[in-house]
Amino acid sequence: MSAVPWTLRRADITDAPAIGECAVEAFRHYIPRLGLTPIPMTKDYGAAIANAQVWVAQQHERIVAALVLDVTDEGFLIDVIAVRPAQQGTGVGRALLELAEHEALRQGHDSVYLFTNEKMTENRALYERIGYVEYKRLAFAERTRVFLRKQLRKR
Repeated sequence: MSAVPWTLRRADITDAPAIGECAVEAFRHYIPRLGLTPIPMTKDYGAAIANAQVWVAQQHERIVAALVLDVTDEGFLIDVIAVRPAQQGTGVGRALLELAEHEALRQGHDSVYLFTNEKMTENRALYERIGYVEYKRLAFAERTRVFLRKQLRKR
């Protein structure tokens, strides 16, 4: 078995432009379906690095995926997970989700949650396959967010 072709590490401020590019590549194909720009494409990743927990997957000096984690009133949030299209299906997204779960537990949380647009049906199906359960929907400004939570340990 060969080693994984990427390394996971915390992002630093110099990574912000590459994380932004990664998010644009990962989400731009949704623009025609949604009729608007997905929020991860316009996020200020410099601010995210300063104020949240940002991780990247790096392969040969290039950021191929990114993960933004945060703690909110609702708990431990996977705010953004973005994988460049060429790396989708390689396991890097799953590795980042596992890292998010590990960090949630390490930081004392018994679950992790995320939200996605209701029209991003393939994302919702993936999350449900790996144990996330929908618990609410919020409609606002031409989009409906679907919130999903994964229980990591018994309460």
